[in-house]
Amino acid sequence: MPKPLAAITGASAGLGAVFARKLTARGYDLLLIARRADRLTQLANEIGGAEPLAADLTVAADVERVAERLGDPRLALLVNNAGFGVHGAFAGSPLEPQLQMHRLHVDCVLRLTHAALGGMVERKAGGIINVASVAGFLRSRGSVSYCATKSWMIAFTEALHLELRKTAPAVTVQALCPGFTYTEFHDAAHIDRGKIPKWLWLSAERVVDASLTGLDRRKLMVVPGRRYQWIVAVTTKLPIPWRVAMEAWSPQRRD
Repeated sequence: MPKPLAAITGASAGLGAVFARKLTARGYDLLLIARRADRLTQLANEIGGAEPLAADLTVAADVERVAERLGDPRLALLVNNAGFGVHGAFAGSPLEPQLQMHRLHVDCVLRLTHAALGGMVERKAGGIINVASVAGFLRSRGSVSYCATKSWMIAFTEALHLELRKTAPAVTVQALCPGFTYTEFHDAAHIDRGKIPKWLWLSAERVVDASLTGLDRRKLMVVPGRRYQWIVAVTTKLPIPWRVAMEAWSPQRRD
């Protein structure tokens, strides 16, 4: 029997690379998708049974190439992990990086999810993990578009879950919502880790383990770490003026 196929975007580093190693150990063949072809090839050679596919998912033509590849009948899991952040005041920031973030976190996730779900629904099997963020439940100055796009990913995944309960209950969707995680993300966004309390940090391995355990249990929302689970549980129930006041005070964003 052929092995099931897992497709991972943003697979060249961080959470994507950890997903790749752990899914290989679970018996999946892998389709590794990212911009950096050299790092993809290196990872594919390291783990074996993986196909590297270099693509810039902020470019529509590359998204379409990947979407076509997701028509593989072996596709059992899609991990929409690719993402980045832009730090700085929205009004004073260049527009193009903001647009690229929306294309990657929203347009690309929508297109690839649509491409993967058709076959999964027909086969009545499969799963999709959308890597969102605790930031999707909150708002933060300096990360306006990031919070907004991750909030969309959470809402999108929840609505899909409601549809699939009726049309294809064996197909699982998950919104993975980690907090601060040790990856290259903050370096690329030029965010000083030293301004963020150490107790808020999670390892990439812990985040991926929580996600895959949640997938096994068909859990819709996965928030790794009890501290973050408490933060989300409390802040999402606050009256909006209270929540906004808390967000304005947030220590990692104090000017």
